[in-house]
Amino acid sequence: MKNLKERSIHGLFLLNGIFVVTVLLGIFFLLVFTAIPAFREIKLTEFLFSADWNPTSYYKASYGIVAMIVSTFMVTIGALIIAVPIGIGTAAYLSDVASPGVREIAKPVIEILAGIPSVVIGFLGIVLVGPFLAKLFGLNNGLNALNGAILLAVMALPTIISLSEDALKSVPTTYQQASLALGASHWQTLIRIKIPAALSGILAAVMLGMGRAIGETMTVLMATGCAPAMPGSFFDSVRTMTSTIAIELGEVPYNTTHYYALFGIALTLFIITFSINMVSDIILHKQQRLTK
Repeated sequence: MKNLKERSIHGLFLLNGIFVVTVLLGIFFLLVFTAIPAFREIKLTEFLFSADWNPTSYYKASYGIVAMIVSTFMVTIGALIIAVPIGIGTAAYLSDVASPGVREIAKPVIEILAGIPSVVIGFLGIVLVGPFLAKLFGLNNGLNALNGAILLAVMALPTIISLSEDALKSVPTTYQQASLALGASHWQTLIRIKIPAALSGILAAVMLGMGRAIGETMTVLMATGCAPAMPGSFFDSVRTMTSTIAIELGEVPYNTTHYYALFGIALTLFIITFSINMVSDIILHKQQRLTK
């Protein structure tokens, strides 16, 4: 009976793993087969290396996604620049500095922040953050890449803070005790011992936060201006890959080059996200081996 129970549990976990892989492959092949017809009409070099996206042009439609890729990475990297130091600092405060009472209040508040709908965050970007940025930098409007980066940083913070705090708490107390016994201060122990020891978990938290930012749709759709031109700075309006799909897919005629090209954008985004996750997983495993 014990062996039967263990085999049943093993089989259940195996089926779950196979199911997840099957769903992932199903999504990938769906995107591939739906995007292929687009490239019968569009040159792959034009699609990947042109910045001109104008599929409804009367004279000659153009399908270049470089501006979307640049815009996507601009708001994502900008969000990480803001969120990573704040997130790791907050996690270090909650795990090592804050009193139990403060921690019991702050942790649920941070987790509640993760449950705020993205459309609400986007609305705040329109009525609050955007006008503030326009007034601060003397802009015509605040619907730009910087606005999107700030909002995505807010959305990524709960993930980064929660997982980073868990990683810091998982560091063995013997590390901290040994450091303090050798005469290091509490601050030195935190910076030079605990954070490096928890680096693999912190990297995982950052990559999950990046995944939340790069795949976000409604917030960037509402708060970045959705201009399809190549952005020159964070003060320019941008249109990300996700917002382009969200804007155009509901109105484009089925079985047209434009329709299939949107699936080509989705396939490109899928490959980019999968590659980032793969690289982060490799780095994570290498870091775990080094810490051992």
